[in-house]
Amino acid sequence: MAGSNRTVVSEFLLLGLSDVPENQPLLFSLFLSMYLVAVVGNLLIILAIGSTSHLHTPMYFFIANLSWVDICFTSVTIPKMLLNIQTLSQSISYTGCLTQMYFLILFLELDNVLLAVMAYDRFVAICHPLHYTITMSPKFCITLLSLALIITNIYPLIHTLLMDTLSFCASVRIHHIFCELYALLKLSCSSIHDNELVVYILGSFIFVAPFLFISISYMHIFSAILRLRSSQSKLKAFSTCSSHLVVVSLFYGTLFGVYLRPSSSYTSEDSVATVLYAVVAPMLNPFIYSLRNKDMKGALRSILSWRKIWSW
Repeated sequence: MAGSNRTVVSEFLLLGLSDVPENQPLLFSLFLSMYLVAVVGNLLIILAIGSTSHLHTPMYFFIANLSWVDICFTSVTIPKMLLNIQTLSQSISYTGCLTQMYFLILFLELDNVLLAVMAYDRFVAICHPLHYTITMSPKFCITLLSLALIITNIYPLIHTLLMDTLSFCASVRIHHIFCELYALLKLSCSSIHDNELVVYILGSFIFVAPFLFISISYMHIFSAILRLRSSQSKLKAFSTCSSHLVVVSLFYGTLFGVYLRPSSSYTSEDSVATVLYAVVAPMLNPFIYSLRNKDMKGALRSILSWRKIWSW
């Protein structure tokens, strides 16, 4: 790169949530605990659904895939952060940083699309129960998942290619625990007009459209529930989608709070908010989906009792 205030960037420095040395052991323990809970919890959900035949339904199929995405989501960021704390290093290579950003956006987008697909599943189950088996056939579910995997690769690929064309200043200090899109854009010395255009136009469509789809689906769902005659039927219908509603609220509440504004207004304090959707949400999802779900609780008990037998 030309210019006295620019240099060739071979690595970035991830400053994390705190640069106080005394806080590092606490952060290491906290994030290691959250990572283990997220991975083990989501892995148990996948094993419980896979090993229980009566959970082989479209709803649980998508829950299992959401759990897989959450494991990948946390594994892209937390191990690198823990390694840096353990080795007293803050560095991440330029290639590693862009790779991390690519997979972060990919799994974030997959979470987004899967939540929309799960809303459609609940819409068909409650509003059109007689057509549910035909509409949500195994072939259709696999097709939806395959399309999601293909489509969600386009957006992060565009961002990664555009990011690779930017010039970065001498300062390569990222006030974050991972290579987040907005944090990287703030370090650029060159114009980020094209990058922000992709965020506003394509990004808004990719993230806002599923949210609107979920909102419209639940308007129809609530309308159908209110038309049910018995209160028991209403409660049973609502209980099948209450967990999904909690996850949607947690996911979009933090996501929109960070990204529905210009990158220039992004501050280091926003890195705390991104931890909520990148770490806390994947950690809580297994508890949310199993807390009030009798079938899931029974499947998890079977898994745990099976492990107990083998431990003998």
